[in-house]
Amino acid sequence: MVPELSVVIPMYNEEDVLPLLVERLRPLLDGMRVTYEVVAVDDGSRDLTPALLHRYHREWPALRVLRLRANAGHQAAISAGLASARGDYVVTLDADLQDPPEVIAEMLEAARRDNVDVVYGVRNDRSTDSWFKRVSAQSFYRFIRLMSGTSAHADAGDFRLMSRATVDAVNNLPEHNRVLRFVVPALGFPSDTVQYKREERAAGSTKYPLLKMLRLSVDSLTGISIAPLRLATFAGFFGALLAVLLIVYTLVARAQGHTVAGWTSTVAIVAGVGAVQLVCVGILGEYIGRMYAQLQGRPTYFIAYDSLAESSPKHGPTDTPLPATPREEHIETRVVPVATDGAPVTQPSLPERADRAT
Repeated sequence: MVPELSVVIPMYNEEDVLPLLVERLRPLLDGMRVTYEVVAVDDGSRDLTPALLHRYHREWPALRVLRLRANAGHQAAISAGLASARGDYVVTLDADLQDPPEVIAEMLEAARRDNVDVVYGVRNDRSTDSWFKRVSAQSFYRFIRLMSGTSAHADAGDFRLMSRATVDAVNNLPEHNRVLRFVVPALGFPSDTVQYKREERAAGSTKYPLLKMLRLSVDSLTGISIAPLRLATFAGFFGALLAVLLIVYTLVARAQGHTVAGWTSTVAIVAGVGAVQLVCVGILGEYIGRMYAQLQGRPTYFIAYDSLAESSPKHGPTDTPLPATPREEHIETRVVPVATDGAPVTQPSLPERADRAT
């Protein structure tokens, strides 16, 4: 039976917060009076997260465990969950409980009432975040909106509800390294918002340090807009215009018998033009790298285990999956002699066979 609601939760080393998440989420979903599934995507955790998920799966039939073979990243884990979710509506939720699960019921009600495809969870209070994170997030979202023209909400992350049509559209996108918080608004589907207060992380440590945030920012910008390429072009035109003006200035100064300022001005000009060139080459390299990765066609994740699969009783989520059907050369065939009365003939043991052979 296809559930009405799917909740996709990416996880990476969340052994501390996982019991708290199950304690809050299960009674909430049971009380919503809808059929549901919870798709927990284990993004190659190295702690006790896989074992805990396997335990909760036995106690909670609606919990579906999806384990990736290796750590693929937060966005890739969400994509894996979206590709596996079966619900008419799909909610993406982080495991750290900074986005309260209690808002899911309000999201579902808004989607049905207003007949919209996407309901974004918008944070109206981010006092639990640091000053640097709040300012940098606001500035970055404004920059993204300016460069790409999308209507991404500045205080909306990956906590959202999507209709089946939206999920199918996202799954059919061919691009890799997509950042869903900008890809989904770019689709332009009818949407609504639900506001909530962002809480502190319930347990564990953040999985988004500064370097990962910078990488996410680069992927967001190059994946949603070609404006940086145009900026590189404009910088090239500006550099060319500046070079022409310098040539004219040099020729006029030479004709009037003036000497051109020497070492300082030369070094400044060369350094400035070189910096512009390096920035342009770097921008081009980012886009060429994305094209190269796209042409390779390598999947961004590999699923090692799905508790919904028919072969799930054969092995647990922490085991290496076995082939679905063994090959013929892997099957040992033995012929058991049968007596005339239908009873099997007792075969000698290996030591007895060795004694007879000698």
